Amino acid sequence: MRILLVSDLHYALPQLDWVVRSAPSYDLVVLAGDHLDVSSPVSLDAQSVVLLRYFSLMRPATSLVVASGNHDLTGPDQHGERAALWLAECRRAGVSSDGESLAIGDTLITICPWWDGPAGRAALELQLAADAARRPARWVWIYHWPPVGSPTCWTGKREYGDADLAAWIAKYQPELVLCGHVHEPPFKPAGAWADRIGATWVFNAGKQIGPVPAHIVIDLAAGTASWHSMMGEEALALEAESAPLRSVF
Repeated sequence: MRILLVSDLHYALPQLDWVVRSAPSYDLVVLAGDHLDVSSPVSLDAQSVVLLRYFSLMRPATSLVVASGNHDLTGPDQHGERAALWLAECRRAGVSSDGESLAIGDTLITICPWWDGPAGRAALELQLAADAARRPARWVWIYHWPPVGSPTCWTGKREYGDADLAAWIAKYQPELVLCGHVHEPPFKPAGAWADRIGATWVFNAGKQIGPVPAHIVIDLAAGTASWHSMMGEEALALEAESAPLRSVF
């Protein structure tokens, strides 16, 4: 399986166009949150309509999965907590999204929503526990925010990570966690696009300007992962015990 990971497109239409063109070359395309942009002059309602159309045009060989980020929250759910209500519409196009789990061969993909309160957190804990009970050879999480304690959450000035995710990784040790949210880490000498935490690889492609988003390609058959950006490219072997030294600086 070849996986394309991008995140934090923030309604950048040229970058969405690039994903549409690139998607057919991959078995799985992962959009790891922050599809909308709350600072845009275009209303969130209008943005969501455009993005749902883009999702319908993205045709990877197998599947497209879309997780929510903090910019994607558009209203209260049944518990009164903010949620990405609009993402439910993408399922009509066969796209898997928040709260769903997808099995592809011997790989289980858990799509974690951006939770905004105790009810959302509790629902995600139940989802992780349920998927752990049926865990196949490989378990992949899509979670917008990188874990605390990882260079994948280093902004260049401070560590900005999720303590809950760090605890869940320690408990379950999934093979891959695909993140976004913190834009800077791959572009900072002390940051990283990849981190090994026990048996788990954490990936965050970061965000860049221009028509091509920073992105990560994971080839499970070859056992490799590579980061592609305006700064250059870096690669690693999934069997390695730690990420290699940075080479783009």
